[in-house]
Amino acid sequence: MQKLLEANLYRSELISVSGKLVERYNKCLVKLGFSETKLKSFQIDGIGWSPQVAEEKGEINYLNNGEANPHGIIISPLQKGKPVYLPFHTFDRELMKFVFKIHGDKIKDITRDCAICLDFDQGIDAFYEPLDVLKYKTVNIHFHLINDLLNVQKQQRELVKTFNRDQNFIDENIQAALLQSAKKHGDLRERDLDLHELEYSTSSFYTRAFGGVYVLRDFITPIVVFEDETWHKEAIKDTNYDVLIFHISQPELMVKLRDHVIIECDLEEVVKDKRYERVKKYEMASYLKDTQHPIKDILNDPILYKSYLNKLDIKARKKVMSVERYLEKLETSNQYKISDIVDSKMYEALHQPHSSLSAKHQDLIWMLLVNISPKDVLFMYWFDKEAFYSSFETWDESLKDWAIETISNNI
Repeated sequence: MQKLLEANLYRSELISVSGKLVERYNKCLVKLGFSETKLKSFQIDGIGWSPQVAEEKGEINYLNNGEANPHGIIISPLQKGKPVYLPFHTFDRELMKFVFKIHGDKIKDITRDCAICLDFDQGIDAFYEPLDVLKYKTVNIHFHLINDLLNVQKQQRELVKTFNRDQNFIDENIQAALLQSAKKHGDLRERDLDLHELEYSTSSFYTRAFGGVYVLRDFITPIVVFEDETWHKEAIKDTNYDVLIFHISQPELMVKLRDHVIIECDLEEVVKDKRYERVKKYEMASYLKDTQHPIKDILNDPILYKSYLNKLDIKARKKVMSVERYLEKLETSNQYKISDIVDSKMYEALHQPHSSLSAKHQDLIWMLLVNISPKDVLFMYWFDKEAFYSSFETWDESLKDWAIETISNNI
């Protein structure tokens, strides 16, 4: 990952945590039912997740109490607008935007000397069946302050009332109690510490529960797509829900998504787009082994590209150039089918969300598409960074350089 770090493409917006903030973070972990971190410094993202703490605990979803109960931690107003690098649900980013939009000013004040635990409650204590994800309707966001600060505030107000009553101002015990509370917590009387519960309605989304599930329920018929084959087999046994169930690798899924006006692909238009060149070059790179020139140079230099293309065996060459071969043949006859000439994974990679979809739905469908056929390095990075990082580690060093250059030139 060093190359990505140097290019500022790997978790570059994390917030550093040390000193008092570590103590507050640990109090949040304990309050949420987790164990403290032994780290003296680490980094967090917009929802309070830390890659260093995750590594220490050996649990990437360490802020979850089971798959049905995710949590967040706010210890700094700097978390506002920061990325959520490993969202358990695709709507987690929207949840955090919503939280700071409504309570941003209060959060800024509270986190001067306190931290906030977030409980994302969708009314499900635990998952038992894979189609339980369909129960997601509304997420209620509850806020909990460490150090029981709301009760301390009430106590201070009561102490002041008592102090002002009759001749109590001369009572040394009341004076001492006031001073002790003020020294420990500051003057809380006039601070607004009340973070009322928020309600967020979900629509279509992706969740990491059950090995990864896409829930598409804003279309003609609800569609559920499983990334895990075992959970997919388990789900199709469930007859309690009127939904279409697919595994992400099923060819029928793409057909259904087109039929439901969720995705589209016009090859004549696609070849005019830079995305097609990225997909074709990535496909080309998959066949380049023990090359005389760096892969980055081969993909960027038209002369070298043609040279190595012609060195491929005929089967590989036909796959790389399958779209152009199909369009050329189509000019002479309309008897050819896409499936007869165009490589199936190439064709899948060139689909896009239907133009009629909202921006929120388009992002979700892009994520689904890059997971069905991950051949566009830029869109892999944009829409599923964790999948991109995993793939990146397996690539040739020169292919890594090409991917970094491609992404950097498009940011």
